[in-house]
Amino acid sequence: MFRNAVRAVGAAGLAVVSLLGAAAGASAEGANPPPADSSSAAVRLEYHVPQGRTLEAGDGLWFSIEGMRPGWDSVEVTSPALQEPITLTPAKKGSTQSVQKDGPGTDHRIRPGLRPGTYSATATSHGRTVATARLKVTAEGSAEISRFVIGPADAFPGSDTPAPVRPGSDVRVVLTDLRAAPGEDSLTVTSPLFDGPLTIRTDSSDDPGCKCDDGGTVYAGRTRLRDDLSEGRYTLTVVSHHGQQTTKQHVAVAGEPAAHGPSRVVTGAVAAAGVALAVGGVIAVRRRSRKTAASE
Repeated sequence: MFRNAVRAVGAAGLAVVSLLGAAAGASAEGANPPPADSSSAAVRLEYHVPQGRTLEAGDGLWFSIEGMRPGWDSVEVTSPALQEPITLTPAKKGSTQSVQKDGPGTDHRIRPGLRPGTYSATATSHGRTVATARLKVTAEGSAEISRFVIGPADAFPGSDTPAPVRPGSDVRVVLTDLRAAPGEDSLTVTSPLFDGPLTIRTDSSDDPGCKCDDGGTVYAGRTRLRDDLSEGRYTLTVVSHHGQQTTKQHVAVAGEPAAHGPSRVVTGAVAAAGVALAVGGVIAVRRRSRKTAASE
């Protein structure tokens, strides 16, 4: 029994180590997953795009190959999606890992104007195919929304999935586009949650400054949810890229309506009205004073 317990603990420990190892080895550059059609289980061809972005027509990219036998000298990567073939060489003498050979005049990118789809890439060495991969290419000029969240206005939106919100609560909306359209400094968000459209801006003080947004354009803004919302699931809709792309997000409404005083808009309007009345009173007093002085 003791031996069986030790074996069980050892197996669990190996599972934990395996999970931790996988997490520690994850690439921050957004490598594509291991190819299912690799010509050799020991050799793996991967492509990489900065900031973990999706691959878009016209994008630059780089490849890596791992698992080559010591003594290999070069691998050529070709694909109908590439502007030109890409050459990989050993990272150092005797290395099984690679570096991409970038010489003057090279154009290592996806062909501009390429139709969206999945394209094969083949790595060959001395006329022999050593590995393959699939390139998933999206349309040129498309949005890439990495975050579209809504949450309490005074809380940090630290997740890509919106948390439930309460009717009548003040909320903050944050959207991050890794490929924002040039000159698009604001977006409009519509939803049955709001009394009217919400404008979110790139220069908003509601930008949470989250590191997870690095490399993207952040739009943010705040508003108040309707008090009469029933519990349920609602949709947020934003149109970006100058009307070319629509993105939707879903959020749950739950709980009792939030207790609060007048909204900032109402408070501002009341304050403005008070100032106007005060100014009007001063003008009226001055006029009466002038009339009294004239009659004397």
